Amino acid sequence: MSLQRTASTTAEEELKATETDKPRRPRQSKKSTHQPKMSVRKRLRRDLTLFLLLTPGLLFFLIFQYWALGGYVIAFQDYVPFLGIEGSDWVGLENFQAFFGDPAVWQAVRNTLQISALQLIFFFPAPIALAIFLHSVQFDWARKIVQSIVYLPHFISWVIVVALFQQVLGPVGVVNGWLSDAGLSTIDVIGNPSAFQPLMVAQLIWKDCGWGMIIFLAALYRVDEQLYEAAAIDGAGWWRRLWHVTLPSMRPIIVLLFILKLGDILTVGFEQIFLQRNAVGPEAAEVLDTFVYFSGVIDGNWGYATAVGLLKGIIAAVLVYLANKAAHKLGEQGLYR
Repeated sequence: MSLQRTASTTAEEELKATETDKPRRPRQSKKSTHQPKMSVRKRLRRDLTLFLLLTPGLLFFLIFQYWALGGYVIAFQDYVPFLGIEGSDWVGLENFQAFFGDPAVWQAVRNTLQISALQLIFFFPAPIALAIFLHSVQFDWARKIVQSIVYLPHFISWVIVVALFQQVLGPVGVVNGWLSDAGLSTIDVIGNPSAFQPLMVAQLIWKDCGWGMIIFLAALYRVDEQLYEAAAIDGAGWWRRLWHVTLPSMRPIIVLLFILKLGDILTVGFEQIFLQRNAVGPEAAEVLDTFVYFSGVIDGNWGYATAVGLLKGIIAAVLVYLANKAAHKLGEQGLYR
């Protein structure tokens, strides 16, 4: 009996010791969950560092983006720089009426829309295809080498890019040199108005395709590899995996960038076109950006040029709004809610 009592006593002591060793969760009183609200002054003092970091970017947007919007008031004036906004005459909607009756501006609109359509068809899918190709490369060293090569042209200025294309495709360029040596007739791609718009898109793809690929490649790296493994087990080939796994995973970012592209549909690149405008003439190379520059800065029609720029911005904002609404109708997140 004494042996049994001793054993039971030992077991009880071990049980008590085990219970005392368990970490006890602190009891939370109801009063502790109701924390007093922090005053605005204390919160400002707490987040002072974040506000200081935010200040430069906020000032940039306030001064160069929102405050500069006030300059659009000269679209309703016969603006003279020496008289300023207060001294210039108000003309109401006269500048906007001149826009609809000017055949030169409609030529610029037509060229702008044609180049934008070519960019949407050929340039927009190019970074997607390049990202899918690089993501399928199995060797990391090969992928890094290709990435470094395709990124580099983005950091080259348009002046250098245009000069390179002239050295290759110009009247005395490398290609025409080979054709001349072979006894064939030469071709002038740089000075041909019919080839100007395809040349613009080709230059854009060569320069910015690799840079535009970064976002799509980042989206592909976030795709769960188990989805590819499950599709492969089900017998899906490369095209099936591309159609049912890769593209649906990239669809939100594709829709987002497509909406942003529509916002810039009337902006096809000032510097690139300005550098090659004289080679083909204004009928082939005049776009809205160059039209605003020559009308305002060169010809001095500041009010008219500002009215054209204002209409361009309004059309871009409407396109972004409609595209975002269409994305919501199709079940996509879009640019904003």
